Amino acid sequence: MEQIIIKGETKEEVYSELLPQIKSLIEGESDLIANLANVTSALKQAFPTFSWVGFYLMKGGELVLGPFQGKLACTRIKVGSGVCGTSALRKETIIVPNVEKFPGHIYCDPDSKSEIVVPIIKDGEVLGVLDIDSYELNNFDEVDKIYLEKIVNLLIEKF
Repeated sequence: MEQIIIKGETKEEVYSELLPQIKSLIEGESDLIANLANVTSALKQAFPTFSWVGFYLMKGGELVLGPFQGKLACTRIKVGSGVCGTSALRKETIIVPNVEKFPGHIYCDPDSKSEIVVPIIKDGEVLGVLDIDSYELNNFDEVDKIYLEKIVNLLIEKF
């Protein structure tokens, strides 16, 4: 696959078109890093409002920066710190409409306004998180949560 092709206009239409393309993209590839890199690129390409898309992987009890698209990022995040660490600790997706109002938010990019973090959980263990930021307030909603969790579920077998 050379590029992601999206024709949908609503967020749900874009995700509906993107999901099978991501599935096809990762199906024949066993390398985790290659798959995570392509997923970040596909998401960033499909959604211009996403300022940063990336993965943090659990290593030695903390989240360590993995493949991403966007500005330079924080390299390590402690479980329980910031949105990513809180998502990992709670083992649940967190939507933050305004990062200024999230206690302990870690400012890797001071221009970030909203964020969603989806934990990657296999056999009850957090293996990492998918982190997406936007320069727009209230950019993420239940539609993002549903589809990003589906994308993460496609990746679980690659871990």
